[in-house]
Amino acid sequence: MRSRLVLAWVGVQLFLATARLVAQTTGAVGDDRDPKAAVEKLDVAKGLEATLFASEPELLSLTNLDVDHRGRVWVCEVVNYRGHNGERPAGDRILICSDTNGDGICDQTKVYYQGRDVDSAMGICVLGNKVIVSCSPNILVFSDDDGDDLPDRKELLFSKTGSSQHDHAAHSFQFGPDGKLYWNFGNEGHSIHDAAGNPVSDSHGRLVVDRGQPYWGGMVFRCNLDGSHLEVLAHNFRNNYEVAVDSFGTLWQSDNDDDGNRGVRINFVMEYGNFGYLDEKTGAGWQNKRTGMESEIPRRHWHQDDPGVVPNLLVTGAGSPTGITVYEGFLLPKPFWNQMIHCDAGPNVVRSYPVVRQGAGYQVDQVLDVLHGARDNWFRPADVCVAPDGSLFVTDWYDPGVGGHAMGDMERGRLFRIAPPGTKYEIRDFDFDRPESAVEALKNPCNSVRFLAWTALKQFGAKAESALWKMASDPNPRFRARALWLLLEMDGQVEDTLAHAAQDRDEDIRCQAVRMARRQKSNLGKWLSRWIDDPTPSVRRELAIALHEYRSADAATLWAQLAVEYDAGDRWFLEALGIAADDRWNEFLAAWMARVGNDWKSPNGIDLIWRSRADQTPELIAQLLEENSIDSSTAMRLFRALDFQDPKQRDESMLRLIRKAEQLATTEKRLPVASLIEIASRTPNFLGTDFPNIRATLVEYLTDSAPTNEFVELASRFRFPELEDRLLQTVLTSTDRNEMGSATGSILAMKGGPRLLKFISVSKEPQQVAVVQGLRWSNAAEARFLLESLFEDSNLSALVRSEIVKALGQWPEGQLFLLQQVKDGKLSEELRYPAANILLTSGDTAIRDEAAKHLVLPASAQNTPLPPLAQLIERHGDSQRGQDVFVNAGTCAKCHIVKGAGTEVGPDLSEVGSKLSVEAMYESILNPSAGISHNYEMYRLLLTDGRTLSGVLISKTASEIILKDKEAVLLKIPAADVDELTQQQKSLMPDDLQKQLTEEQLVDVIEYMQTLKKQ
Repeated sequence: MRSRLVLAWVGVQLFLATARLVAQTTGAVGDDRDPKAAVEKLDVAKGLEATLFASEPELLSLTNLDVDHRGRVWVCEVVNYRGHNGERPAGDRILICSDTNGDGICDQTKVYYQGRDVDSAMGICVLGNKVIVSCSPNILVFSDDDGDDLPDRKELLFSKTGSSQHDHAAHSFQFGPDGKLYWNFGNEGHSIHDAAGNPVSDSHGRLVVDRGQPYWGGMVFRCNLDGSHLEVLAHNFRNNYEVAVDSFGTLWQSDNDDDGNRGVRINFVMEYGNFGYLDEKTGAGWQNKRTGMESEIPRRHWHQDDPGVVPNLLVTGAGSPTGITVYEGFLLPKPFWNQMIHCDAGPNVVRSYPVVRQGAGYQVDQVLDVLHGARDNWFRPADVCVAPDGSLFVTDWYDPGVGGHAMGDMERGRLFRIAPPGTKYEIRDFDFDRPESAVEALKNPCNSVRFLAWTALKQFGAKAESALWKMASDPNPRFRARALWLLLEMDGQVEDTLAHAAQDRDEDIRCQAVRMARRQKSNLGKWLSRWIDDPTPSVRRELAIALHEYRSADAATLWAQLAVEYDAGDRWFLEALGIAADDRWNEFLAAWMARVGNDWKSPNGIDLIWRSRADQTPELIAQLLEENSIDSSTAMRLFRALDFQDPKQRDESMLRLIRKAEQLATTEKRLPVASLIEIASRTPNFLGTDFPNIRATLVEYLTDSAPTNEFVELASRFRFPELEDRLLQTVLTSTDRNEMGSATGSILAMKGGPRLLKFISVSKEPQQVAVVQGLRWSNAAEARFLLESLFEDSNLSALVRSEIVKALGQWPEGQLFLLQQVKDGKLSEELRYPAANILLTSGDTAIRDEAAKHLVLPASAQNTPLPPLAQLIERHGDSQRGQDVFVNAGTCAKCHIVKGAGTEVGPDLSEVGSKLSVEAMYESILNPSAGISHNYEMYRLLLTDGRTLSGVLISKTASEIILKDKEAVLLKIPAADVDELTQQQKSLMPDDLQKQLTEEQLVDVIEYMQTLKKQ
């Protein structure tokens, strides 16, 4: 894995270097990358216009932004990022960009703060005179007490929030409509500590740490303005770059997949949800094989078919998602009202995802591009924010690439404003000194304005109630929602506020009512009981989530009442019910079972059993699996659900089920083979001896019908001796290293090592090579001992022994064994090259140094040692130059034919690219005697007159022997003149052919040979 990551990083660097060179020499899409041409290379949605607000040289690469109540844009300007860390000694900057004359162009840029402690800042939130900067491992709060746009104080809000210089760590904070702070970190956040460095526990007393107890990976948080009362709202994301909260308290977020899997996603963040990046129980990665594994990689990537995983709202494919906001203004065209606006820097686009309701959740029917760098793929939108006038601002990292922790351009950065064409950037003063005017400010789409309004209204207390109650009846539900959140904070207003919200005609506000009731823990039961009959799926979803916190005796009854309203297929509601039950499944499921009686096997009931985690769940699953009416897809879902159950209960239920399956095995009610495999796999210590009917069924299937990959996996699991023949056949015929290794390992586990040795002793060379390679890829300790014993067998060909040398190199002990053979002079000439490749590149310095005293790699025409084989394989040459060397340099074509041209001494190479790997091509030149093609072995003739002749044996009859020598001359010798005919272990091809080629020529020839394929 590490080597792949290094290669990927190298690839990124080469790409960026090329991009920089192209930029310097050929310019951008049109003529150059001058910011004057920036806007005309962007496509903007109908009814909108993009204008360049600011750019280089005033500001450079930008990450996140915020807009304050004065319309000033605050940005994080990043230069000291990763490979460029420290290139700006004074540190990165927080800038304030202002339009002082109203022409929509920044004419004043102030440095608010510069320092190494904000290097690579990934988030900024402006709240009055305070600025929260997310710059892992720290969350910093700057305070400007005297209003001079320079901080007077710098304090830590949180510390140790992830890795420094990592964009999978802490991201932006946002002020929520409830007066709380919302924020997140990705899967490099790991844990949270307070300002003093002490670990932080959440509101349930659990340490906030990424280790599966219970949290995994990226997380979403809510806390008070001072950082207290931290709540983990959701977890198990990969790199959830930023969270957005709307006026109802609904959370929206994007998440980045592992690159190359087209799994970037948008999430409705259901509180307390597990979002499935890692296996909930084990922390295993998404590529680990599991029962019922999703067929589509994006679904597999997020464990979407696992019980306990909240579904994705939308998968957007490949990308590098960054900033997000909810647009609650009116300046933009109506399709964007109240919708997410999101930046995806990978495909150079700012998008909107209008949502519609689907059961207890949502779906996206269309995706709207807001701003697209279709003609400038350096456009890298990093963040988006709403200004007080309702326009949008977008930061542009502006770079040839994005992701991979690379930064290709340090001299550019852009800031765009998006608004209807010709719309002036209006900046007005807000009055927060009167309740009536503060309420009007609370309606503003800019979060910084709403913060100041919220703070002022809360300070007014009872004086603001009249204005807030008036706003609570506004026709706009989002305005009503903001007023209700504040009224909840007023003394004596809780009862009326909750009652008002619960009766609202808008279901989002009724959802908000439940969220608000959760803050009133002492009276939560009263409100839940009162609202439990709400007919709307989304409200029932929120009621279920509220039960997660409700610990009273009637909680199970309320849950069962909600559960009977579940409709099969509404995954959102099903997961909300699961969140509610959490660690109380025994009592909750029992209450539901008592209510539904015999109807528990309905489609609704099967879903609930699948999601449940009660002690009785494994037995209920077993009962369902006994029934032939369960289709294969449902059966696999239920088997996967067993992975999340109590191990003791699960094992007991599987023992009972396998006994039942054994009884049914000879009847018409027998279970499908797929189910028998799962049952046997989950039965403790299953050997099949107590279940002969099941064993016979499995052996028959695995011997005759199972696909090879499934067979190898199951044979490794069951280890039935009857499968050994097919395992050996798999080793001989498979081209997949994993299959060969697993199959060989299974044979060894069944005490089949002696059989493998015997098989090698009586087999032909190709079969011998296959078994040696199987031992190599098995990584079993016994395999090394077998290989060492084979090394001593002088009857094996040079090719087989060369494979043994390479196989031994897989183990440190094997390398020591080879080194000793070298030192003892037991290594034949044809084995020195593969041994040198292994020992001279060993990870053990002592082995490398000792081997260098005895071994050297072959030299090229420059008389310098060639690089190790592993390095040569990674090289790419010029096939046209390689063809010229092959044909005209007096080397290859002298002995080989390609497409009718050349001399036929050795094999015809017209289709060699279809037959040999790159590694084998290099070895055929650098160590030709280690692998001689069949029918091209060299023979030595000793004649009765004392002469010797050498060549390839063409024919041998009772009367005549015919050889072809290295000049392609046929030598016909009467059999009576031959005293002795001996096959040689040495190839007719010169051992030092590479000395006729420069290193570059050798690489070019191999590049050309790869093109010689079957047409």
